[in-house]
Amino acid sequence: MCKKIGFILVIMNFLFVPVSTQAAPSLDTADVDEYVINYIEKNGLPGAAIVIVKDGKVLYEKGYGHDSEGNPLTAKSKMGIASGTKPITAFAVLQLVDEGKIKLDNSIVDYLPELTFDDARWKQVTVRQLLSHTSGVPNPTIVAPAITLKEGVERFHDWKLQSEPGKKYAYSNANYWTLAFLIEKISGLTFNDYLTQRVFLPLGMTNSISLVNSGEIEEYGIPRGFVTLYGTAMPWTELEKMFSGSGSIFTTASDMGKWLSMHTSEGKNENGEPLLSHKLLNASYSSQPGSEKYGLGWSISSPSIKPARISHSGSISTFQSQQDIVPSSGYAVAVLLNSFTTTFEHSYEMSSGIIQLTEGHAPVLKAPTPKIIDYSLGVLTLVYLILGIRGILRSNKWSEKRKKHGSWRFFFRLIPQMIPVVGIGWLLFMVPTLKNNSSTIMDAFGLFPSGMIFLVITFIIGLVLTILRIYYRFRMLN
Repeated sequence: MCKKIGFILVIMNFLFVPVSTQAAPSLDTADVDEYVINYIEKNGLPGAAIVIVKDGKVLYEKGYGHDSEGNPLTAKSKMGIASGTKPITAFAVLQLVDEGKIKLDNSIVDYLPELTFDDARWKQVTVRQLLSHTSGVPNPTIVAPAITLKEGVERFHDWKLQSEPGKKYAYSNANYWTLAFLIEKISGLTFNDYLTQRVFLPLGMTNSISLVNSGEIEEYGIPRGFVTLYGTAMPWTELEKMFSGSGSIFTTASDMGKWLSMHTSEGKNENGEPLLSHKLLNASYSSQPGSEKYGLGWSISSPSIKPARISHSGSISTFQSQQDIVPSSGYAVAVLLNSFTTTFEHSYEMSSGIIQLTEGHAPVLKAPTPKIIDYSLGVLTLVYLILGIRGILRSNKWSEKRKKHGSWRFFFRLIPQMIPVVGIGWLLFMVPTLKNNSSTIMDAFGLFPSGMIFLVITFIIGLVLTILRIYYRFRMLN
């Protein structure tokens, strides 16, 4: 009788195991190589580096393609993980919580009284709310460089919160600048030194570093990344800004494997030493008050994503990254790209494809959406250029046809050409001069090259048309 009951329990256990836990018994790395190589070739990417982890062990790590200096990418090639920095910043804060030096639900001003907002509600903002993006702190579009992290966060003095603290999720890099500064204040170390001593070295992440400004990349011998254009990639200089704590870590796929190995072995490094308590580690993966989709440094996938995952993406103007943990299977994946594409998160798509392989499924290689968008804009640009040249050549006739119009009526007819000239001119020449804006026209071009080519052609055609039509108008009147 006992044997029969035991047999029934075994069968029931098998039948009721969630499908997502029935991952591929062994991962075929040849399938991974084929998928990644086909993906980067189809999408015109210069390269990628990936790492796959399961239950605390690195199964596979590899680089594909090349860097901006023509060297082959490997798992040891250093690239920016951008906002993939945030889980590491949060982990460091939680270490200090573990030690009793910080309390999650204390106000941030208890620890940083010198940090002020032009908003009385700032005193209500807690450490937990900063970690979960529910603080109400705005996310600035224009970010100037800073010599130190302290200089960067002192800019908050005339800011106002966008919502009541704890009530609403709103992603903000400024939350994580504040947290990095908190780490510096409590530990007495620079943010990079703290990470090196308390996170990187204990994990064996010997090729990882956190910068203060994105402009420091080349100073540390890190090859430039790329931007994509019309199905190819061009080396580009990273847009300079202060990003410490929010997007500042440059690392390798190999080092990311050690980071994810710790997360899939209950917070322990390869020596079995815990770097964070199990309680706080689980809290970091759990939704927080005011936010169902973000924990303490980690994004939580929506119910429609199968298998469910804990993740974080990241992008700066020449790099992209994705890191995913799949609790149901014990797998974790990181994808690092030395390129940026405005219209698509390639790193997320590639990581999802690799996860499908770990689940025993063949990933679908989708149409190259960014290429299609770029080519479509290219065709539109060419058509506009042809029509614009035709309009320029006919400017004399256009003005002659309207020589009897009154001045107000004539200039009213110029408005269609003048609107894009004024609007695009403001974007190209005025925005870079705004307060605290370190970006240049070339930086703007790198953010969306095919779009900027279209705008520049539109601006030039509109400007030339306007000038010529006015010129012929005055010549006829004289």
